[in-house]
Amino acid sequence: MTTTNLAELGKPTGEYRQYLPDLSLERFQVMCTQDAHEYAHAFKTNKQPPWLHGLYMHWLDLLQEPFKGVTTDGKVRPDLFTLQDEDIPIQQIVDATQSMLATLNDKQKEAVSYHIDAPEWRTWSNPEFLLAHKGVRLDEVNEQVRDAVMNILKVTLSPEGYDKAVGAMRINHFLGELVKTPRVMNEFSYNFALFGRPSTTRPWGWSFYGHHLCLNVFLYKGQIIASPWFTGAEPNEIDSGPHAGTRIMQVEETLGLQLMQSLSAELQSRARVFAQMKDPAMPPGRWNKDDQRHLCGAYRDNREVPYEGILASTFSAEQKKLMYGILEQYLLYLPAKSRALKIEQVRQFEAETYFCWIGGYGDEDPFYYRIQSPVILLEFDHHSGVFLNNEEPKKFHIHTLLRTPNAGDYGHALRAQIPAIEGLNGKEIVW
Repeated sequence: MTTTNLAELGKPTGEYRQYLPDLSLERFQVMCTQDAHEYAHAFKTNKQPPWLHGLYMHWLDLLQEPFKGVTTDGKVRPDLFTLQDEDIPIQQIVDATQSMLATLNDKQKEAVSYHIDAPEWRTWSNPEFLLAHKGVRLDEVNEQVRDAVMNILKVTLSPEGYDKAVGAMRINHFLGELVKTPRVMNEFSYNFALFGRPSTTRPWGWSFYGHHLCLNVFLYKGQIIASPWFTGAEPNEIDSGPHAGTRIMQVEETLGLQLMQSLSAELQSRARVFAQMKDPAMPPGRWNKDDQRHLCGAYRDNREVPYEGILASTFSAEQKKLMYGILEQYLLYLPAKSRALKIEQVRQFEAETYFCWIGGYGDEDPFYYRIQSPVILLEFDHHSGVFLNNEEPKKFHIHTLLRTPNAGDYGHALRAQIPAIEGLNGKEIVW
């Protein structure tokens, strides 16, 4: 794909504007009077909408399961992940985090700090509802705290990954303006929490989550695991105001479609597991109103996802190039060296890498695709409206996510390889 094409992809289309909702509806009239906590309390108390509340209760059940990780058959494949130096700027990240902690009062410090093994790692979610209030919420703290948290993201992520995250946050603010609910959805309606103590020599990490942006980052010395993460947008563009021109996820959308369109008719038929976005042939549980087609979103840490579709070994060199272009986009949050090492690891499992598709593959068709191997799983899904009123999936509402299967999420697969050290000072205790 040429630079010119990428530039063209960046231009907002404004297509979503024909689906702007009726703000006189009770839903919006009530929501515009609430802050995030009141909104979440009303949801949990009134159980409305019932389909989402039912899903939330199911999520709470899933959280009771011990973490295993996403697998194809319920069995974790061992020895896939190793400790390695990825040359991340760990000292800079630790310094930024210590600077952030210095801006907090005692109550905030207590709220933001969790044990590295705390189950709260797993309580992120992507709807606008503040379902698990942990850490500090950026729209409830002063500018100094907010800037300090954003600086942690900036020094941890790649520059392009940070820009993408900020783009998702700004689009969330834009949606809040479109539907006049600024206290529930705004640029800083995101929570930040720490797991473990910031250290250049011991494992720790952070979680940043809210509507359509959830990042979980595990750090150990020179290594980073950014997984699981979720990035979405409704719409996926800003076409007015100070950030007009912002658009995200159009590259992975276009590369996915190019890959599917480039396949032979036979391979297209084998890759496409369902012809319709909500297909009568789908088994129970394959689609729900919130996740729609994607399988590995919030609270799905232990999901069994059998391989589907076709193997990457069937691809031509050009098709493989498109697939690795998609992987580059999905690994964008990682700093450059980490990203390159992760791509190399995926290459080692190319013979076990599957590509599958749901929906049409004409230029205007909404679609879902997944790329899955023993060491990576990524999903792309076009959605129907949640705040906009399109009842069918449209290309301006996108959900994307990445998982590291076989216990790779949250750095779990690495933890057993990290030497255990006892004591607050990192020294082994001798009795």
